[in-house]
Amino acid sequence: MPGENLSRDEARERAALLAVDGYEVSLDVRSALGEGDGDGAPRTFRSVTTIRFRCAEPGASSFADLIAPSVTSVSLNGRDLDPSEVFDGSRIALEDLAAENELVVDAQCAYSRTGEGLHRFVDPEDGEVYLYTQYEPADSRRVFANFEQPDLKAPFRFEVRAPEQWTVWSNGAGELTDGVWRFAETKPISTYITCVVAGPYHYVTDSYTRELPDGGRLEIPLGAMCRKGLAPHFDADDVFLITKQGLDFFHDHFDYPYPFGKYDQAFVPEYNLGAMENPGLVTFREEYIFRGKVTRASYEGRANTILHEMAHMWFGDLVTMEWWDDLWLKESFADFMGAFANVGATRFKDAWITFANRRKAWAYRADQLPSTHPITADIRDLEDAKLNFDGITYAKGASVLKQLVAYVGQDAFLEGARRYFKRHAYGNTRLGDLLAVLEETSGRDMGAWARSWLQTAGVNALTPQVLLDAEGRIDELAVLQEAAESHPELRPHRVAVGLYRRGADGTLQRYARAEADVDGPRTVVAELAGAEAPDLVLVNDDDLTYCKTRFDETSLATLREALGELTDPLARALCWSALWNMTRDALLPAREFIGLVLRFGGRESDIGVLQMLHAWADSALTHYVAPEWRERGARLLTEGASEQLYAAGPGSEQQLAWARFFARVTDERGLELLSGLLDGKATVEGLVVDQELRWAFLEPLAAHGVVGESELADELARDDTASGKRHQVRCLVARPSEAVKAQAWAQVVESDALSNALVEATIGGFAQASQRELLAPYTEKYFAAIDRVWRERSIQIGMDVVRGLFPALQQSRATLDATDAWLAAHEDAAPALRRLVLESRDDLARALRAQECDAAASTG
Repeated sequence: MPGENLSRDEARERAALLAVDGYEVSLDVRSALGEGDGDGAPRTFRSVTTIRFRCAEPGASSFADLIAPSVTSVSLNGRDLDPSEVFDGSRIALEDLAAENELVVDAQCAYSRTGEGLHRFVDPEDGEVYLYTQYEPADSRRVFANFEQPDLKAPFRFEVRAPEQWTVWSNGAGELTDGVWRFAETKPISTYITCVVAGPYHYVTDSYTRELPDGGRLEIPLGAMCRKGLAPHFDADDVFLITKQGLDFFHDHFDYPYPFGKYDQAFVPEYNLGAMENPGLVTFREEYIFRGKVTRASYEGRANTILHEMAHMWFGDLVTMEWWDDLWLKESFADFMGAFANVGATRFKDAWITFANRRKAWAYRADQLPSTHPITADIRDLEDAKLNFDGITYAKGASVLKQLVAYVGQDAFLEGARRYFKRHAYGNTRLGDLLAVLEETSGRDMGAWARSWLQTAGVNALTPQVLLDAEGRIDELAVLQEAAESHPELRPHRVAVGLYRRGADGTLQRYARAEADVDGPRTVVAELAGAEAPDLVLVNDDDLTYCKTRFDETSLATLREALGELTDPLARALCWSALWNMTRDALLPAREFIGLVLRFGGRESDIGVLQMLHAWADSALTHYVAPEWRERGARLLTEGASEQLYAAGPGSEQQLAWARFFARVTDERGLELLSGLLDGKATVEGLVVDQELRWAFLEPLAAHGVVGESELADELARDDTASGKRHQVRCLVARPSEAVKAQAWAQVVESDALSNALVEATIGGFAQASQRELLAPYTEKYFAAIDRVWRERSIQIGMDVVRGLFPALQQSRATLDATDAWLAAHEDAAPALRRLVLESRDDLARALRAQECDAAASTG
């Protein structure tokens, strides 16, 4: 990554100097087919870019961005420049600029195998080649010369020469004339949301029509595409259904017609992200096309992503942050709008439960790391930006917006959004621009709110304090607010406090509720005085604010006995989330959390919550229980998951969830059942062991040495697809062999031959919880390698390696010491690299604290 970074100061200086009038980009990707040169050099394509731009200070100097193996020619205002003198591998020096300028760059750019830039994928199933681009935050410069920063917007015209049998898509509508795909000029957009998709994709079309308030008619051509090999599994009708419901919802609420013409959605292979909001051509990871049976939670998750990206058409594409400091201006809003629209427009009416249980868990974890940051972050450069696509920017930001809606009212919030779009269309904004419209529409001073919620880091904990009178009624109920020493800010919280008690039928139901503004260390909720004594107090009922919920002793005792009796699914999800946070904070023994999952998980009606409980129980066993209790914990989870697998309704999604969980946590006692389900010697009524479930069963069998290379080769023959290959690689790497681990390490750390998807699969199979001793030698190797890996590999692969291969299973003081020694010896390492190591260290230290808490529990 040397020389490829761009600082905020450089970007501000360039934005003050330049204004871009337009791009014309011509790509020739016919070289995507064929064997390549075979000389070890990267496979390349021709990229010719013409940029028209103005300079506020004629005679000044600046630079354009380009990352390419070679540049054929550079012309500035008709003057040929020597590429060897002006191009350094990532920048093109531009000197003596005129008031109006034209830059023409002819380059050979490299196809990507890391998902950054123009990614080239060869389908092992049929040999077909597929291309797509992915740029955020700054990889369009790998495809064409440009000014790579979000506030230098411009219209774009693309043309692409491609193999004859291919179809090509871009942001604008395209047509094929004289062997060239030419695309309509875009509206002014940022470089990072331009896009090209090319290849023999399976393509389905539909359309959306809407009458506009002025009497006009809005017509949006819709398209959806995937690889031909996935076409039999592609439920495009459901994709279009959610798309149309979303377009209706956002037009109803935003009062600004969709501005980018067509709306294509491409499900592409080897994708690093969930999706990307390229206007007119949204890209998604193809795993959103389900090859086997999945639960309703998977369909809800896909719908959420579709709506998240659609919200970006307004928040992010139409109006874009000036620099990555205000990344939250698009991501927090899109994350909020994904759930908001899911509930308001689609069949997924419980999406706020998923948000409370899953998205907030991501935020709570991120906000307690040493790298936590305010929602409006300090982004010094592009490496900082890449790492800030995190739980703070997305899920905490969305949580805070949910709180903001409760604070100013939904009508004022949406009217603020409408004014924001109209006032800043096709422009760039900062925090103050949003606060200004919200102050107008709500009449509230947004400055204090922003200082508390957007410009400080950390998460508060809220605990109820209940004092009873002589008659057993509430004399006083107060909410205590705490903050971590590292981030001592106490914030204003709009909360609902719910009182629950057990009825004659044993169920836990709410009998009183009061909203209150919590501010400072102790807030009395006067409205609840005189109420009957509760069995459970839920201080963030209905999930209005962003906080860690704690319990008083009475409430905690009630949950231990009757968590499954809570009738309200959102309240139940909030209690589970609170108990998990207590486990992570070493306030609740991990074995007790596992026990609660085994006692009450089988009664959980919300499938998304159940799958989250499975993930948490697995994590508790792997990281948080005392080492001496792991064997017993694994046995209890194996037995409990098996019991629930057989007890679940035949063919139900609960049955499928328990089957997958059983495969993840099973010890040696469960391997015979997995083998039997694979070869048909064992059955569970209603359970269909499809291809995806077969791979899920094969990984633990491989990790325990029950199946080997030949069996996995046979399985690949059954599923000789790109997905099958990824699954096979993960299973092969999972095998308990020194030679296997050494080979996997070399393929990822010492070589860059694997694609991003196979790097991900290799890392995913490498660290098995049952192989801690086998993996112990890699602690030293990890710290010896990561600085070099970070310097030599792309930032995406660097992040994957540094995060994925950290010795998290070597849970000892010695591993902490080794981490601290590396940090002390590498104070001058890239800040982004140090951040990743610090985060992993914090996770490990948290695990050790939780293990101490668990060890102190009774050894039942």
